[in-house]
Amino acid sequence: MVAIPVTRSISIDSDELVETATRSGGAGGQHVNTTDSAVVLRFDVAGSPNLPDMVKRRLIELAGSRMTREGVLILRGESSRSQHMNREEVRERLLALIRDATFVQKKRRPTKPTRASQTRRVDAKKGRSTVKAGRGKPRLD
Repeated sequence: MVAIPVTRSISIDSDELVETATRSGGAGGQHVNTTDSAVVLRFDVAGSPNLPDMVKRRLIELAGSRMTREGVLILRGESSRSQHMNREEVRERLLALIRDATFVQKKRRPTKPTRASQTRRVDAKKGRSTVKAGRGKPRLD
């Protein structure tokens, strides 16, 4: 059991990660049908004792369709021909996703536009209107 550091206060045990190797999809050569180079990583977010509840909730939101109903995050890596490189890539993606879930976005405080900015906006609209009106055919009144 090796602890994988995510942030200063959060680390994950390597026992919580389940990695399986499968065959990569796509075009290949003679060797492609016999090697298991793609890596599928499963991480039980709901059952993880090392993640705070707020991080779990945000991680479930961020994961979207990569999360199962049971709360298991599934990531697949097959960009490299090397199983080792795919394993490293998938782990880095998991850690980046958890780091993103630790950040809390500031609440947006709605503000009203100032009266001066409203008058500037209306004046600009009037100016554009007169310019466009001047482009038309001259009227004989």
